[in-house]
Amino acid sequence: MKKILIFSLAAMALVGCDMEMDLFRSDTMTSDKFREDPGAATYTTDGNYALFKDMVESYDSANSYVRHYFQMAEFRGDNCTMAEPTTDPLYRTFCYDDDGSAKNNSYLWYIGYKIIFGANSNIESIQDGFSVESDYIKGENLFLRALVHFHLVNIYAKPYSCGRDNLGVVLRTSTDCSVTKRATVGEVYDQVVADLIKAAQLMEKGKRRGDAGYASREAALGLLSRVYLYMDENDKCIEAASQILASDPFTNLDSNVADYFKNARTSHETLFCIAHTKEDTRSKSAIGSMYYATNGMGSDGWAQIYYSDPLIELFERFPNDKRFTSYFSMYKVQEGQKMIHWPIDEGNYYRANVLVTKGNAYPAGVKDNGDGTYSFTHEGKNYTTTPKQINKYLTRHYINFNGKETQVYVRPAVDAMSGHYNTYPLYLCSKFSGQDGDPMLSSPVFLRYSEVVLNRAEAYAKTGQKALALKDLNAIRKRAGIPEMTDQLMADLGHTDLVEVILEERRLELHHEGHRAFDVWRNKGTMDREFAGYHPWGKVEYTDNRIPHRIPFDEISASGIPQNE
Repeated sequence: MKKILIFSLAAMALVGCDMEMDLFRSDTMTSDKFREDPGAATYTTDGNYALFKDMVESYDSANSYVRHYFQMAEFRGDNCTMAEPTTDPLYRTFCYDDDGSAKNNSYLWYIGYKIIFGANSNIESIQDGFSVESDYIKGENLFLRALVHFHLVNIYAKPYSCGRDNLGVVLRTSTDCSVTKRATVGEVYDQVVADLIKAAQLMEKGKRRGDAGYASREAALGLLSRVYLYMDENDKCIEAASQILASDPFTNLDSNVADYFKNARTSHETLFCIAHTKEDTRSKSAIGSMYYATNGMGSDGWAQIYYSDPLIELFERFPNDKRFTSYFSMYKVQEGQKMIHWPIDEGNYYRANVLVTKGNAYPAGVKDNGDGTYSFTHEGKNYTTTPKQINKYLTRHYINFNGKETQVYVRPAVDAMSGHYNTYPLYLCSKFSGQDGDPMLSSPVFLRYSEVVLNRAEAYAKTGQKALALKDLNAIRKRAGIPEMTDQLMADLGHTDLVEVILEERRLELHHEGHRAFDVWRNKGTMDREFAGYHPWGKVEYTDNRIPHRIPFDEISASGIPQNE
């Protein structure tokens, strides 16, 4: 795919208007031009795809749409924790205090509208019914326009569950940029739905042009099922998902969990990804660099962002879960030894972590007492944990720390000198690693069949179709190698609500892929961030005004649209 020419910062304020590609100006892709050269729209469409991963050359290598989107979507949630503050603007996303001058806020907005503008140029230039091939290309562009509008409205506006009439983002459905205003959240969602329906229709008779880096009818319907789920249109979600799922949804999944993300571009499970090749590797600027490193923090990756304790605790109920054994790792484990750690108040609004792991000779380390309790010494004081059975599959440990009952985590020990960052164990995630043998290379997945199966499962559960919901849910659990969900297992896990069970399964299946925060808030839930990490300690309601990212100051200054509260 072609690279993008250099643009000035002032171009951000133009919201995707008057942008150029190095082939020719996409806004000159008129109907006449298309008739003269039917392949021209293919080239400009490929340029739109390239914008997801390419960077404007006046920016540093950490700037790409796909990197910023995955971080901005994921870091509002509770799957990840940071060991120490960083100057990277992703940290401010983590802390819910981003501002409009941050490069991630500005770049995602700028490139998002550039993609939309390029898509609109092609949509306007291609007449419906000209040929099967041209219809397909037009469908691809409608899909891209819908996808980016959907990303932007979820990043920069309040959740749909807060109401359709809240301010959304700028809605662009043509290359006419003479008026810039924020549409409502409902208006943006409605346009996304309309675009996806038409995209699926236009691509119905054609064939995807290559690997999963290209859009398809199935990708449009898969995304449509998600949009309907977010809108609480459950019957429509079921209808959209059922158009692309087989009678046995297990067959839509890639059975090789361990290698799926390494091979996402070519896996039949992937509906749409941002295709990367060896030439696209970004080393320490890649998405995976913050989650993973092969030889400790700072080797080939930064490895500064780890699995959160609550996420690990969920996986520990079934430790043989293939999604856990395939992508979770601890750096420099000390075999046969235990460590204990827990969050503490560091005096600011951040929480740090106490880590006790110094060999296995009590009181220097952690002693397994053989009765379900553990003993250790911290700052000259002896502690013995008190276990509490939460449900059949979960036991938590507590100590009295500074006069307060405090949950502690008992896990395999890591090297106390180099196996953690300050007092944090390196709980590494390799979902964005390993393509072509490169630990920092992947083709990040925006849509895959496993999500669509879970979309439909949730919609079935919300419409009282329990048996069908369980069939879909258990297709996912079967692939993960864990017990099928039954009424008895639900009770053993401490659940009474099937929707709650499915949301938990979504968290396990889609962790680190940018879904968790949206899943909580679209269901009018509360984000619990009371776990160790350098982020504000507390809970975030779905109505919290801090949820939307700030719109770039350049945009506010140039167009006068209102900023988020």
